[in-house]
Amino acid sequence: MTHHQDIQDINAERSVKTGASGMLESFLRKFRQIAYLVAIIPVLLAYVICLGVSLAPGIYLFRWVSANCTALPDLLQALCLGLSLAGGFVAFIFVLIVVVPVLNAPALPFIKPYRGPWFSLESIPWFYHNALTYLVRYTVLDFITPTPLNIFFFRAMGMKIGKACMINSSNISDPALIRLGDYVTIGGSAYLMAHYGMKGYLIIDHLKIGSGATIGLAAKVLGGVEIGRRATVGPNATVLPKTVIKELEKFGVPEKPEAL
Repeated sequence: MTHHQDIQDINAERSVKTGASGMLESFLRKFRQIAYLVAIIPVLLAYVICLGVSLAPGIYLFRWVSANCTALPDLLQALCLGLSLAGGFVAFIFVLIVVVPVLNAPALPFIKPYRGPWFSLESIPWFYHNALTYLVRYTVLDFITPTPLNIFFFRAMGMKIGKACMINSSNISDPALIRLGDYVTIGGSAYLMAHYGMKGYLIIDHLKIGSGATIGLAAKVLGGVEIGRRATVGPNATVLPKTVIKELEKFGVPEKPEAL
């Protein structure tokens, strides 16, 4: 036996599902490149729609200003055009965080905890959901973090958020599977993600953070984690899957050295 023979390719197995769904899932695993191309088409179409609709107000504003300031001196004309571009960018932010959740809404009922091959019917809505989340995350989300606007966006994407929470990070995946209680603080650059990979499997699980909990700067919290009320996760700590942090517990917080 070679060192490769004891490694199982989960995605190479035939689907255990029956009927049309089993045939489709087996096809996804056998022809992975084709399956990926087919799966990416709806995502690309959603990107075109979201970006096109979000850019439209700014384009309209720029064209309107261009048509109505031609009689002005060059310097004032340049100022007006510059302001219209800036205003168009602000409009782009507001429209994008509304349009993306609208296109994400049809996938929400199908995003559930799952453990299995990456190439599966269950992974498709999860893939679509995260692709739309990342469209905002990697374009404008940092500009509105932390404000009520990023709370609005995450809630609209299906994230359960209690009252008076502060999310000072854009590094969030799988918002539809994340639940925050009241008065939760998420520190700057912290990572929250409700999925992980293990032994070839894709695992998607709920991530629950209790009321009053604090997630420290640049901490990493993965799927299947439960954090109790008023617990603390220290800066740069990594909370591995299936970890349960009890109420008031301090996880990854170094103890203060004794006084000399």
